[in-house]
Amino acid sequence: MITLGLIREGKVPADNRVALTPGQCKMLQKQFPQLTIKVQTCPTRCYTDKEYRMAGIEVVEDLSDCAILLGIKEVPVNQLLAEKTYLFFSHTKKKQAHNQVLLQTILKQHITLIDFECLEHSDGQRIIGFGFFAGVVGAHNGMMAYGNRTGSYQLERVFKQKSFRKLIHAYFGLKLPNIKIGVTGSGRVAHGIVEVMNLMGIIEVEKEEYRSRSFEYPVYVQLKGADLYAHKEEGSYNRDHFHEHPEQYRCLFPLYTSHTDILLNGVYWDQNLPRLFERESIQDSDFRISVISDITDDENGSVPINLGDQSIADPVYGVSRSNLEKTKPYQPGSIDVVAVGNLPNELPRDASRYFGEQLIKFVLPELLDGGSDIIDRATIVRNGVLTPAFAYLHDYATAGSITA
Repeated sequence: MITLGLIREGKVPADNRVALTPGQCKMLQKQFPQLTIKVQTCPTRCYTDKEYRMAGIEVVEDLSDCAILLGIKEVPVNQLLAEKTYLFFSHTKKKQAHNQVLLQTILKQHITLIDFECLEHSDGQRIIGFGFFAGVVGAHNGMMAYGNRTGSYQLERVFKQKSFRKLIHAYFGLKLPNIKIGVTGSGRVAHGIVEVMNLMGIIEVEKEEYRSRSFEYPVYVQLKGADLYAHKEEGSYNRDHFHEHPEQYRCLFPLYTSHTDILLNGVYWDQNLPRLFERESIQDSDFRISVISDITDDENGSVPINLGDQSIADPVYGVSRSNLEKTKPYQPGSIDVVAVGNLPNELPRDASRYFGEQLIKFVLPELLDGGSDIIDRATIVRNGVLTPAFAYLHDYATAGSITA
């Protein structure tokens, strides 16, 4: 028998998503007779304790008898249970400083860590994530911010709509001005952005048209890898070479800053990749963008005027064009930025259901059957030891290490 536990999210601010819905838990227990699922009681989860009990799932406080524990965000170190197998987003693979102690504690307590972010098919395609709903909410919030800034239309907050289906109804009859929107990226986040663009009736145009003419209706252009980056010397783009040698590429997005009103950013970024533009570029007289929704949300990352996270309750801040400092939103001489790290929390039930579907389809059967290449590739730590693929984290995991 295998006992799997859904943990209560402990990171602050609290996350109300969950890896498996009540219905999904019920289905899994029926599909896998050797599986028992327990849910740690939680007053803030988007699916209530009562809903799990009604599905026949035991709700408890203590999960110490569970071999496998599922969460969403990083687990606070004082809540980790030794010698268990955990699946959650640890945010350690890039050596994030704020989670160094988390990884050190996982090693010390002989825990096995399978990171959701590292679950990939053999070709490197991510298997699981909340990116689609991050894209949906981020696109909506960017459009909302532009409406608030200009007074030309009004959109309600996403979390007031309760579900994606009800959110769609908010777009019926929405009349938008003749704006031009730049959408960057090609993954799940970008798919969510494009979904909102289409639901709002915004027309997609080719990049040459976008840069060469005006329109009598709102339009967007989607810029993917080959549209955004070019080799500094050869002017070409090769995806594999770009990811191996990003320092040899320049970003082409500055070609679009004088033609764009709203930027909805969904590109993956790390510190070696070129930024979409330079901070000082916003001081140029032809920098037209007035609202940026940085959905991938890397502080000082692909959007260099991302000055840090806001909350769902207060998602927008301004950045002064003159001194590049944070201001209140919707001020003259500023650019408004939406930068929220937990966007899917505005549609938590939809996002959780979607996440659980992917987990059931691609991950849990492999895990319950004893593992697979997919599970192995995502295992950062096994029984307190870094796996060979993540040996590069050794210095990060031992520098200033906690003592036993």
